[in-house]
Amino acid sequence: MSPNPKNFLILGGIGGIGGFLTDRLIEQGHRVFVTTRNPQKVLQSSVDQDHTLVVDVLNPDSIQQAVATASQEGLDGLAYCIGSLDLKPLARSTREDLLRSFEVNTVGAFLAIKESSAALKEKRGSVILFSSIAATRGFVNHSSIGAAKASVEGLARSLAAELAPHIRVNVIAPSLTSTPLTLPLTQNPKMAEAIASLHPIPKLGDPREIASLAYFLLSDQSSWITGQVFHIDGGRSTLDKKP
Repeated sequence: MSPNPKNFLILGGIGGIGGFLTDRLIEQGHRVFVTTRNPQKVLQSSVDQDHTLVVDVLNPDSIQQAVATASQEGLDGLAYCIGSLDLKPLARSTREDLLRSFEVNTVGAFLAIKESSAALKEKRGSVILFSSIAATRGFVNHSSIGAAKASVEGLARSLAAELAPHIRVNVIAPSLTSTPLTLPLTQNPKMAEAIASLHPIPKLGDPREIASLAYFLLSDQSSWITGQVFHIDGGRSTLDKKP
């Protein structure tokens, strides 16, 4: 248990990486608010229902209300764990597909940080955003999500510079990880094994490991870290596999 309980807002804190991060924070005695866009998921939350907020991250008023609720006793950290996975060849992709990827991954993160920056500044807080290996590696059928995730990294670096020294902003960029979002790729054992084999450490990402890194980056133990992108990807972003 932490000797100094803190207050956190985890956007997308039900299920997947956000869910494991929420569980870890609660285990350590911290006060956590989580958001979901789906009212039916409120009962699935691991936090008290009063701390589970239904939020449209593309609506500034909705985010503002969530931040006001979550920061009544201050806000020490925010994690934007919301993402999308739209994989299509260019010929089938539309303008709407591209805009949707940017809205969910980048615009939502921008609005969340904008609305919470005053509360975070008071506590010298930390922000965690999520990118993807697709931001730096060129993958077939990843045009919209690759572009959106690359913009998340650019946003984080710019805001880390602008908001220093009062707010830290960092990014975690995983490779394919076993979460509900990636089920279309991981639920087929042969497909999952084939993708895992592409990594120098041949396995898929474990959301618990990624949540552990996010926990560290939200904690005071990372107080001198900002503006960084952490690749947790079995070496795939930087290494070639042995022949």
